[in-house]
Amino acid sequence: MSKRIASGAAMLAGALAATGLAFAPTASAAVSPTSATITASCGVFGGGTATLTATQSATDPTASTMTLTSSAITTPLTLGKNSIASTLTMVNNTGPNRVFSGSVNPAMAAGSSITVGPLPGTVAVGDSLTFDGGSLKMVILGITITCTTATDTHQTPGPFVFS
Repeated sequence: MSKRIASGAAMLAGALAATGLAFAPTASAAVSPTSATITASCGVFGGGTATLTATQSATDPTASTMTLTSSAITTPLTLGKNSIASTLTMVNNTGPNRVFSGSVNPAMAAGSSITVGPLPGTVAVGDSLTFDGGSLKMVILGITITCTTATDTHQTPGPFVFS
């Protein structure tokens, strides 16, 4: 009899646990896609293909970061870690533009591929962000470099949509 009660109690506990999992809250914050390709024009500093990577916090859906990497855009000098002041402005198809900024970059040797970020920023659920019409301003050793969308190019596969 005690084996039956123990088995019944175990099955009941398992059923309650499964029910609890079914109703457990899920992390709803997600950005899609998580990466996109752009073609940037940085004036006399060159330009080319770059990858933007977006993240969105699962615990705070308004907290997001953007990272830009490019082997086509290189650093002319050796740069120390966190020495590039960057401001990335993304065009929001559903509201005000969003700005991601900070001095976050790895140390880079002269001629290295550029990487800035992850740059923190604030988003809203439903934001649809694209680099098309946006810009990346980098201040390197007091020199401001501004990159914009190259003519006749678009962010691929499309805008970052935050949910």
